[in-house]
Amino acid sequence: MRGQDPDPDGVVRVRAANPSPLTLDGSNTYVVGRWVVDPGPADPAHIEAVLRTASEGIEGIVLTHGHPDHAEAAEPLAERAGGPPVVLPGDGDEVGPFRALATPGHSPDHVCLLMGRICFCGDTVLGEGSVFISPGEGSMSAYLASLRRLRELDLEVLCPGHGPYVREPRAKLDEYIAHRLDRERRLVAALDAGLRTEDELLDSAWSDAPAALRPAAALSMQAHLEKLAEEGRLPEDVELGQLG
Repeated sequence: MRGQDPDPDGVVRVRAANPSPLTLDGSNTYVVGRWVVDPGPADPAHIEAVLRTASEGIEGIVLTHGHPDHAEAAEPLAERAGGPPVVLPGDGDEVGPFRALATPGHSPDHVCLLMGRICFCGDTVLGEGSVFISPGEGSMSAYLASLRRLRELDLEVLCPGHGPYVREPRAKLDEYIAHRLDRERRLVAALDAGLRTEDELLDSAWSDAPAALRPAAALSMQAHLEKLAEEGRLPEDVELGQLG
């Protein structure tokens, strides 16, 4: 139990000491019986904490995606635990108590892990704030489709890769979808008004972004521009990656 943010039944969260503007208060690792979800960064203290929590041993290690802040500790943890398998499952795969649901967008290999009505959602949904979508590796159109796919499920709680548990999944997913569509609307309005430089577009469509997150906002904007280009909605005088 974490004060006002208690663990769901059968789940224990172990938070890594890697806080940042993008990882919030650190990466969340989850111990579910003899299974570990997203072992986190290769920090010896974090690995020790996971091993202490999984006191009955580790049968398997499951990843939501391959980014280092979620997966870097997989191999050293497996070595310390006697060699259990490390799995990044595909859509529909069943691994231990989990069923994988493909949710690309943040990364092309991203999956959510379903255990009954509990969803380990990695970086598809955060406990606070919005998810970083990088152009090139990420895909805004795929991300929105993934959010809508999760929205169709009857879920009790989301266990995110960063931040607190999400107790009202449908409301959070509705909020996430509306937020992305509002960003898109504001970006399109800025383009329609003739704004063309990165700073102009950010000042118009991401005016609420804190200074520390402005570089991430600039990359998210590029992901939105890629989506508009895919849909044939990008003005002819705008070239991806060529904003001033």
